[in-house]
Amino acid sequence: MSLYGSIRLAANSLRANQIALQVIGQNIANAMTPGYVREELLLAPAPTQRYGGLLLGLGVQVKGVIQRIDHFLEHRLRSAVSDRAKSEVEEYTLVQLEGLINELGDTDLSTALTNFFASISEILNQPESLSVRNLAVLQGQTLCLQIRRLAARIQELRDHLNERVQSLANDINRLTEQVRTLNIRIAEMEGGDASSSDAVGLRDQRLAALEELAQIIDIRVDEQPSGGVNIYSGGLFLVSEGVQRPVEVRFQSSGGTALAFIHLKETDSPLELTGGQLSGLLRARDEILGGVLDHLNQFAQVIIYEFNRVYSQGQGLQGYNSISSTQSVRDVNAPLYRAGLPYSVRNGSFQVIVHNSTTGQSRTTVVPVKLLGQSADTTLQSLAAVLDAIDGLSASVSLDGRLELRSDSPDLTFAFSDDTSGVLAALGLNTFFRGTSSLDIDVNPVVQRAPATFASSMGGIGRDTALAAKLAAFLETPLEGQQGASLAVLYDRLVNQVAENSSVARAMAESARVFEQTVRSQKLAISGVNLDEEAVKLIAFQRAFHAGARYIAALTELLELLVKI
Repeated sequence: MSLYGSIRLAANSLRANQIALQVIGQNIANAMTPGYVREELLLAPAPTQRYGGLLLGLGVQVKGVIQRIDHFLEHRLRSAVSDRAKSEVEEYTLVQLEGLINELGDTDLSTALTNFFASISEILNQPESLSVRNLAVLQGQTLCLQIRRLAARIQELRDHLNERVQSLANDINRLTEQVRTLNIRIAEMEGGDASSSDAVGLRDQRLAALEELAQIIDIRVDEQPSGGVNIYSGGLFLVSEGVQRPVEVRFQSSGGTALAFIHLKETDSPLELTGGQLSGLLRARDEILGGVLDHLNQFAQVIIYEFNRVYSQGQGLQGYNSISSTQSVRDVNAPLYRAGLPYSVRNGSFQVIVHNSTTGQSRTTVVPVKLLGQSADTTLQSLAAVLDAIDGLSASVSLDGRLELRSDSPDLTFAFSDDTSGVLAALGLNTFFRGTSSLDIDVNPVVQRAPATFASSMGGIGRDTALAAKLAAFLETPLEGQQGASLAVLYDRLVNQVAENSSVARAMAESARVFEQTVRSQKLAISGVNLDEEAVKLIAFQRAFHAGARYIAALTELLELLVKI
C-alpha cells in the first residue's frame, strides 16, 4: 500500500472515532431526557484497494447513526399505555361514585331510608299526634332530597366526563397533525433509502407524539419505506404519511343530555375504540354512570309508585277539601293506559269516601276503571265525569291535563280507599310521593301543607292505623313488580354493584400500571442510556482515536524521510 493509501486509512479511522465520540456525547447529554432513544453508530469495513496483486483494506467507514429501538416493543408499549389510560379513567369514575354514595357515612341514602320508615312507625305509637306525622313528612322530604342530590352529583360527574370527551378531539387533531408534519420532515432528511442514518431527533419527537396519542385512543402504527408512519384507529386511518384526516365532535341527545362522540370528519364515522382515555371516558359516562343513574331512577320509581300504591288505599286524620293530580296526561280522551301516564293502570276500581263533618256520616262510592281494550275504556275525561256525578263532589280536567277534585261544601271532605286499578298512584291522587325519576322525586305538596292528611287508616278518616303498619314495614316487604325483591334489597343491589365494580376497576388499573411499567422497563433496557456502558465506549473510542493519531504521526515521519531522500 502506498503512503497516501495509508494516510487515507488513518483519516477514515480518525473520522469514524470522532463521530463515535460525538454519538456517545449525545447519549450522555440526553441520559435523563424523557422520550430519548439511545443512538448507535453503524461501522463497517471500508472498500478494498488493489495494490499490485494485493487487495488491501482502507480501514473503517461510518454507515450511519440509528436509534437503538425495538419496534415490536414500542407497539406493545403503546397498547399498554392505552389499556392503562382506559383503566385509570374507569377507576377514577368508580372511586368518585363510591364517594358520592358514601354508604359508610351518616348522610347516606340507606340512613335516610331507615329514618323515614322509622318515623312512620312512630305514628303507630301516637296516631293522634300531628307533630309525629309532620316528622314523617320531613323525613320523607329528606329522603327525596338525598335521592335528588345523589342523582344531581352523578349527573354533574357525567357532564364533566362529557366535557373531557369534547376536549380530546382537539388533542387528537393536534397530535395527528404533529405526526404528519414530522413524517414529511423525516422523509426529507433521511431521503428515503438514500441514507442509512435515522433522523434521530425528529423520530424521538414522533415517538413521544405517538405515545401521547396512544394514551387518548388505541392506535396501530405502520412505518413506511419513506420513513413516515401510517396511524390507524380501528379500521380508520388518521394519518397516512403526509396526509392527516381530522376528527370532530358530534352530539347525540339522550335523556335530555347532549352526549359528545368523536367522529372522523371526512366520513362521519365514529372512532372504533377499545382502549385509551376516550374509550374509558365513553364507558364511564354511558355504562358506569349512565347505568347507575338508570338504576337510581328505577329505584326512585319503585319508591314513588309502589309506596304510593299502598299509601293511596288509606285515609289520614282529616280528608281533602280539594286536590289535584300530580301527573298530567297527553290526551284526556285517550284510554288511561295510552294517555301518557308514567306508571301503569289496569282494569279495576277504587272507592271515594265523602264525609260530612256536621253529621259525622260518610258515604262510599265505588268508581270503576274500565281498561279492557274497548271503546268504553276509561279516559281522564270520563273519569272526571263519573267523579263529578258523586253527590257533594265536583271534578274537572285542567288545561294541562290534570284531574282536579273539590268538595261542594266546607262541611264536606273526601278520601279514597281500595284502589285495585292503580289509577290513584298513577295520577298522583292521595299519594305521598310525586315525580317520575331520581331527579324530580319529592313529597306531594298536599301532604307537605297538611300533615294531618298523611294516610294511616284503612277503615275511614282517622279510624285506625292499619295502613301505617303496612307502610312502616314497606322497606322489607317483597314487591310483586320486582320479582319479590324488597326496597331494601334493591338498594343493596345498587350499592353492592358499585362496590364490586370499583374493586374490579382498581385491580384492573393496578394490573395495567404494572404491565406498562414492565414493558417500559424492557424498552429502557434496549433504548435507554446506560452511563456506565457509554463511559466504557468513550474510553475505547478515545484510545482508538489516539492510536489513529499516532499512526498518522508515524506516516508523517515516513513522508518527511521520503522527501529528504
